[in-house]
Amino acid sequence: MSILAWIVLGLVAGFIASKLVSRTGGSLLVDLVLGIVGALVGGFVFNQFGASGVSGFNLYSLLVATVGAVVVLAIYHLLAGRRAL
Repeated sequence: MSILAWIVLGLVAGFIASKLVSRTGGSLLVDLVLGIVGALVGGFVFNQFGASGVSGFNLYSLLVATVGAVVVLAIYHLLAGRRAL
């Protein structure tokens, strides 16, 4: 998968995860970083359960990246919430 495809997939996955978790989209850069990290985390989590990770630019890979991005975003909100207290 090309770097451009990773960027587009990460951007879309990060945006979807932001909408699912916090109901508002973050900035473009935050969504992009979150989506790319989420794709890595999602691939790792899916591999641990015996499924394949990100395999290309397709719907399944978008699902894997979005699940990973939701996990990363939930952890981020837990840590950021504790810091504010």
